[in-house]
Amino acid sequence: MSDPEMGRHMSDVEALMWNLEKDPHLSAAFGNVTLFDRPPDLDRLRVRMLEASEVYPRLRQRVAPVLGRLAPPEWVDDADFDIDYHLRQVALPAPGTERQLFDLAAKLAATPFDRTRPLWEFTVVDGLEGDRAALIQRMHHTLTDGEGGVRLSVQFIDLERDPEPRGATDGDDDRSGPPRGRPLPVLALEALAHNVRRQAGAARRAATGVAGTIADPRRLARVPGDTVDVVQSLSRQAMVSGERRSPLWTERSLSRHFDVLRVPLDDAKRAAKALGGSVNDLFVAGAAGGAGAYHRAKGAPVDELRISMPVSTRSSGTAGGNAFTPTRVLVPTGPDPRERFVEINARLSVTKEERALGFTEMLAGVFNLLPTSLLVRVTKSQVETVDFTTSNVRGAPWPLYIAGALIEGNFPLGPVAGTAFNLTTLSYNGSLDMGLHVDRAAVSEPDLLRACIEESFGELLAFS
Repeated sequence: MSDPEMGRHMSDVEALMWNLEKDPHLSAAFGNVTLFDRPPDLDRLRVRMLEASEVYPRLRQRVAPVLGRLAPPEWVDDADFDIDYHLRQVALPAPGTERQLFDLAAKLAATPFDRTRPLWEFTVVDGLEGDRAALIQRMHHTLTDGEGGVRLSVQFIDLERDPEPRGATDGDDDRSGPPRGRPLPVLALEALAHNVRRQAGAARRAATGVAGTIADPRRLARVPGDTVDVVQSLSRQAMVSGERRSPLWTERSLSRHFDVLRVPLDDAKRAAKALGGSVNDLFVAGAAGGAGAYHRAKGAPVDELRISMPVSTRSSGTAGGNAFTPTRVLVPTGPDPRERFVEINARLSVTKEERALGFTEMLAGVFNLLPTSLLVRVTKSQVETVDFTTSNVRGAPWPLYIAGALIEGNFPLGPVAGTAFNLTTLSYNGSLDMGLHVDRAAVSEPDLLRACIEESFGELLAFS
């Protein structure tokens, strides 16, 4: 069984993330820190992950470059796949505090994947105070995105502590890996054929749009205006000019700090409704308010900061691949929570309708044609316009279990990718569980930033 939407080649967006990781500051790895009420059964989890790798083959596949970059890299079966390399177990030294756990998560998040193996690692962490345990999950973004990762987790998550057995997977299967020894001309022709098919698909979509315009005089009359809108949208999203807005968050490093926050989901819903917007508006307003308060506390007030925020384009139930478009938007950081919320609601509404969102794959394909050194420079010039990153992922509204252990908290570990910090929230069992992943060189006082963000959410929840 396999995901029907998973092709042999990466998408252009996935290939772009893969190529950019030649610079570790642009790493696209992401993860999750899951807190348990007790240690999970490692043998049970091992069986479930083997089953998951059958349903989702990329868990057993490694990346193979295509000759001459004529097409995106391929996914090929790893003939040496070893589940015990990807599923590990460690113990925290006494006293086993959550701070020790979060420091370990930050360290693992900063460790590059072995690019010759499948791009995921799960680490069960024992010895957490209170006879608890944790699971640090890491995946490369080329495997899937945050929403896809939540759907993938269905393969190893249960609705009760001890469900009926689903059947075990031996793990010693007859996979022989990819065909070996294919002649170079064959590899080149296969890559070229893939590229031609990909470009032909883009051409067909463009031709369909042109035909529809010609057939409808009303659309034809709008062409000049539509073209201007698209160009303006591309300039706002694809090629932003100027620098980041923060006077403080100017340095970048590979040193990381991780922390968590939690907000009651019902309170967030009531507050968002009272303010006239969505929970996502409230989440972004809380992050922006905290960022603004941090700057004021440091004696460097700022009116606006630019954030990067993915917009999901996933329309099917598949867990595979990536289905999102990155957007950038300036957000106000002022001290008035209502005023800040209302303005963010208006700006996010416009951003989600950007005409440039439909051109992401095409632009990624163009960028992938650049030499790697030039590609990295161009991308970093755009990343340098962004102050911090946010993401909002919807999870389960009820309790969940992994290998007999109750999930007490589920905190995302989003990619910093050249910005000052990433604040991602995952809703779970009545709360918004937030992971704050900080570049230590950019944010000199991460504990102060966390406190400012927590206070900002408190001000917004007062409207509930």
